Amino acid sequence: MAKKSMVERELKRQKLVKQYATKRAALKAVASNQELSVEERFKANLKLAGLPRNSSATRLHNRCQLTGRPHAYYRKLKLSRIMLRDLASFGQIPGMVKSSW
Repeated sequence: MAKKSMVERELKRQKLVKQYATKRAALKAVASNQELSVEERFKANLKLAGLPRNSSATRLHNRCQLTGRPHAYYRKLKLSRIMLRDLASFGQIPGMVKSSW
């Protein structure tokens, strides 16, 4: 089980990313527009740098929905490998059985 503080920190980051998504996208569009003057693009870059760091989508990290584990994460199922195996062993994932030979 992951620390509660790490899970909460990740949720906080998700909220910030959602909150600043449109503003960040608009500033990025201005900053990368080659038709604008250098001063305008520089101002857009400064405003972009002034936004909270945690509002950037690259700071997000996938975590298991059940345990909060950050490693060995399956995107399709939103679970870690350990929880996937446990749920499959108990027969709680349809169509998935533990292999044995």
